Amino acid sequence: MSGTRTLTIGARAIGPGQPAYLVAEIGINHNGDLDLARRSIDAAKAAGADAVKFQNYRTEDFVSDRALTFTYRSQGRTVTEPQYDMFKRAELSPEMLGRLFAHARAVGIDCHSTPTSREGVEALVSLGCDVIKNGSDYLGHHELIRFMGESGRAVVISSGMATLAEIDDAVRVVRATGNEKLVLLHCVSSYPAPDESINLRRIPALSVAFDCLVGFSDHSAGITAAQGAVALGACWIEKHFTLDRDLPGPDHWFSSDPAEFRRLAEGVRAMETMLGDARIGPTRAEAEMRDVARLSCVAARALPAGHALTSSDVAYRRPATGMPPAMARFLVGRRLKRDVAAGAAFRLEWLE
Repeated sequence: MSGTRTLTIGARAIGPGQPAYLVAEIGINHNGDLDLARRSIDAAKAAGADAVKFQNYRTEDFVSDRALTFTYRSQGRTVTEPQYDMFKRAELSPEMLGRLFAHARAVGIDCHSTPTSREGVEALVSLGCDVIKNGSDYLGHHELIRFMGESGRAVVISSGMATLAEIDDAVRVVRATGNEKLVLLHCVSSYPAPDESINLRRIPALSVAFDCLVGFSDHSAGITAAQGAVALGACWIEKHFTLDRDLPGPDHWFSSDPAEFRRLAEGVRAMETMLGDARIGPTRAEAEMRDVARLSCVAARALPAGHALTSSDVAYRRPATGMPPAMARFLVGRRLKRDVAAGAAFRLEWLE
């Protein structure tokens, strides 16, 4: 394998030892409303996201049968409607996409998107987009994945619903272009994904199998899975994002609102701090505690000069400013040069 172990997006280094890259997946939660999309970008930035993501698809690229329906939850109701209509009203025109990228840059947050065609990839390249995301539904579309790789941009591949062989095929297509800027996202394509289906242990398994950066496209409820993913090595976290779970549309109800995303960001950053490093030994805080909490060998009773120490003469008390308990055997049999008060910590110069 020849996979890269670090990646740079804008000013952010991504990879081992770096903070996880947090992506607010606005997706279609803008409902085709440019103002709602812009306000979502602002809220994601305020909530601690490093990037926002949209979907610059063209409905006709993947839905042609107007009779295909989709049933989803929205505003507490069950809604069934044609897939074509559902996706069409949330399409982003090239002009809208350009305005959103400009707004993201103005507020200081990265922006990328998921295209469904060569033209969509070209539109992102023309906007100076550093990242191109391939959705789980397009994992088998090798022609599009190849074009993403040839763009020279970082390619992010979601692996929802995929077999190991299918993931391997997609990764090989990217690498065949010479592009090593690859991030593979563990993903469970259920909305929301049940806890027992999350399988976070796949994150280190994917890293070993494909020797590339691995992240997590999180469709679970809450923030626990994202924190666990980071603990297991995920360098990239993507989470659906909405201004309000009660907005109309198929994805709002299971998405993170700004308050939850803020908790996610804070939880991930706390987890990263807690992970620390793998070196074994006292931390700086523990080093200060050692003298207070550890024990010294002390006189169990008042002992006269010339006395030969026995094991019953040695007790163990705080603080650890004298001989450690491991030296008790060294003390037994030694004669004292001086009187020793009860509770005094033994010193080498007191021994013959």
